[in-house]
Amino acid sequence: MQENTVLQKTDDKQVRIWGMLCHATALIGIIGIPLGNIAGPLIVWLLKKNTNTFVDQQGKESLNFQLSMTIYALFGALLFLMKMGMFLLLLIAGINFILVVIASIKALNGESYTYPFKIQFIKK
Repeated sequence: MQENTVLQKTDDKQVRIWGMLCHATALIGIIGIPLGNIAGPLIVWLLKKNTNTFVDQQGKESLNFQLSMTIYALFGALLFLMKMGMFLLLLIAGINFILVVIASIKALNGESYTYPFKIQFIKK
């Protein structure tokens, strides 16, 4: 089901960088920081959500996606414990990485990005 959201575009370089950081800081989780994929975007969003609607929108988008990916990964880990989820965990990690990179590049170009596969925890 497609949401009715207005995609924003911005030309302000500083706003684009903060928007990109809302997505890119999720990659902190890759270096082994537990829940770094949520903490990074959360910190950026909390610091800058009131400065620009583009940053606020991208921060919410990133957080919703990372919370969703964490839930999916926990489900995959449960299946892994039952000897069935290794492929699912690798798939979730790969999708997460690729979509975060795409979202970061789009935000750096000043374009809004809407993630697929996300649960809407934080309302727009």
